[in-house]
Amino acid sequence: MPRFLYAIPIFLALAPPAMAQTPDRDAPNGATPQIQPTLEVSRAAGAIEVDGDLSDPGWQGAARATGFVEYFPNEMARPPVETEALVTYDDEYFYLAFIAHDDPATIRTSLRDRDQAYSDDFIGIMLDTYGDAAWAYELYVNPSGVQMDLRMTGDGNEDDGFDIVWDAESKITERGWQVEMAIPFKSLRFPGTPAQTWRANFWRTRPRESRAQHTWAALSRDEECFFCQWGTLTGIEGVRPGGSLELLPAVVASQSSSLEDPDDPDSGLGDHDFDGEASLTARYAHPSGITLEGTVNPDFSQVESDVAQIDVNTTFALFFPERRPFFQEGSELFDSYFTLVYTRQINDPLVAAKAVTRRGRTSFAYLGAYDETSPIILPFQERSFVGVGEKSFSNIARVRRTYGANSYVGALLTDRRFEEGGGAGSAYGVDGMHRFLDNYRFEYQLVGSHTVEADEAGATSSLGDFTFNDGEHTGVFDGESFSGYGGYASVERSARFWSFDFDYWNLSPTFRADGGFETRNDVQRAVMFQEVSWYPESSLVNQFIADIRVSRDWTHDGGRKEGYINPTIELSLPMQAFFEVGPIWSYERFRGIDFDDQFSWFLFFRATPVERITAGFYFEGGDEIARNLETPALGESTYLEVFGTLKPHDQLIIEPSVFWSKLEVDGEEIFDGYIFRARTSFNMTRRLFARVVLQYDDFDDALSLEPLVTYRINPYTLFYVGSTNAFQRFDAVTGVREDQMVQTSRQFFAKLQYLFQP
Repeated sequence: MPRFLYAIPIFLALAPPAMAQTPDRDAPNGATPQIQPTLEVSRAAGAIEVDGDLSDPGWQGAARATGFVEYFPNEMARPPVETEALVTYDDEYFYLAFIAHDDPATIRTSLRDRDQAYSDDFIGIMLDTYGDAAWAYELYVNPSGVQMDLRMTGDGNEDDGFDIVWDAESKITERGWQVEMAIPFKSLRFPGTPAQTWRANFWRTRPRESRAQHTWAALSRDEECFFCQWGTLTGIEGVRPGGSLELLPAVVASQSSSLEDPDDPDSGLGDHDFDGEASLTARYAHPSGITLEGTVNPDFSQVESDVAQIDVNTTFALFFPERRPFFQEGSELFDSYFTLVYTRQINDPLVAAKAVTRRGRTSFAYLGAYDETSPIILPFQERSFVGVGEKSFSNIARVRRTYGANSYVGALLTDRRFEEGGGAGSAYGVDGMHRFLDNYRFEYQLVGSHTVEADEAGATSSLGDFTFNDGEHTGVFDGESFSGYGGYASVERSARFWSFDFDYWNLSPTFRADGGFETRNDVQRAVMFQEVSWYPESSLVNQFIADIRVSRDWTHDGGRKEGYINPTIELSLPMQAFFEVGPIWSYERFRGIDFDDQFSWFLFFRATPVERITAGFYFEGGDEIARNLETPALGESTYLEVFGTLKPHDQLIIEPSVFWSKLEVDGEEIFDGYIFRARTSFNMTRRLFARVVLQYDDFDDALSLEPLVTYRINPYTLFYVGSTNAFQRFDAVTGVREDQMVQTSRQFFAKLQYLFQP
């Protein structure tokens, strides 16, 4: 083990003061960047029909934003093409129009499902209606009229599962392309004041040799607060947020089949009875700022399986993102540095309710549910247990107050109680972020938990005689009661040339977050990250980054656990290419055995050499612990991920990927397998599309096929019909039908859902 890993290294070089200064506001190519500009918006002079044609009388005299500059690759430089944005409104709608000047022959666009066109040209708005840099809407459209919406939080994270109802149309013209957007005020959340003052920025992405980004309000990489640099929209008066009742009834029908005898491929599929269910979700957004939402017997099933992950050598639970619409409203409020809230822990609720409200700079959110099958995640020092429990009640409450330009303080409480057999778990904490000196911020969170186990082992019986906290507690449920604690603190600098991050994490051996996703405890961790970045004026390199990350873990009794040092080099290149490479020196103490002087390295590359092809790979090789052997041993591992996007036609998209992993110990193969997945979609129109997902898991000799046809009017009004088909290879191990792939299950399903806005 290199000795320098045991101490935090001094960074390679400090940034010269001149390198960290804000650039000259008058760019050398003649551009005049607009710093926090203001746009006075007036009411529409007439009617506007959203069809991509800007000749409607309502656009006459609309506020016009020009003077866009580059954000990437050349900060605050004059772009090679011009962009204009028009803004107006009436009693019901907030209207936007964009004129994207360009050579029509070079425009990149495709007809895709909603939220799937980020590799194309697109244009739109980033909108902070409360003006406190806590979160913002992102609404974009590509030249084919495909809508994309996200929610951005103040720390720069984006939620692509976020959706609102709005309308947009695009048109390609002789001088480029243009867009019209109509956003209902009832779809937005904003203060119920007579006059609105919104923070906003207009954004255009133009992928060619580089993934160029143009903005109306100039953005500096030397400013840590991204939102704080946006412009301001004024003049919007006499409009009201929300004020509407939304009803979302749905009907789901399905019929499933499975092998009569799982061990006999000749037993055939036995048909189960037809199953049909109805559900109802209601939401009311009051003009005062409170949003109430409730659902009865919701259909929380997914129409597409989660992307498979290789878990043959992991001892911790795998994380999958939340995609269910019910949990989107206010989801940003439940975020914190520890994952105390993971809404996929609410698996199959019979009823659920939610309330989100905002008063000035204070926000409050509540989520409650009665779940019929409750996932269980128990964290331990070297593993986590995953199981399924019985019925439970969950309650989550969050309050958060912003202050200053981009700072906040908040508190969070979660509680889950099982209906039968006893058992309960609560987690709570305070957290916040304080921004100072423009480029710096301090993040923190203190958490606690209290656990009362069920009286019977139930789903945890497989833990046997496993114990934790130096043998004080057993892993199985046996009525024990205990409390835990944790903490996090971080000091960070974010700037153009020099950035850093110093973190400290701590979770006690008895900390649990029953409603969250904390898969490990009994750990203290110190992490240091340093980065220098250059943007050379070169046609060969758009950006060069050199960084280093050092981490060290130890247990609560002071014993060393693991650590690593990982320097990397990153390059942004022509053809929208990105390259990253770095070595990793590490050590770990696992199941009482010290594995010192480990070495591995990784390489990542992705590029779009032509408009219709994006391809890339990730490779990692070197030392790896074989964790699931009776006696863990150090082996030689190889991991390769190859992925791509092929666009044979503007309406046809093929997305193949392969994940391959191999581990050997002293020349003996521990495992060697791969997962292949291909997602193919064909859009007849923006509303009607078909897709097929094919996935083969070599580790389990399992194949799945998932066809689906969807007609989607908006994010919530839709109809789809599809099926899932599972196949398994029966081989000599089972003693029957060697190397034959047999269908083991099949399900047909259909769903009709309609959004009523009376």
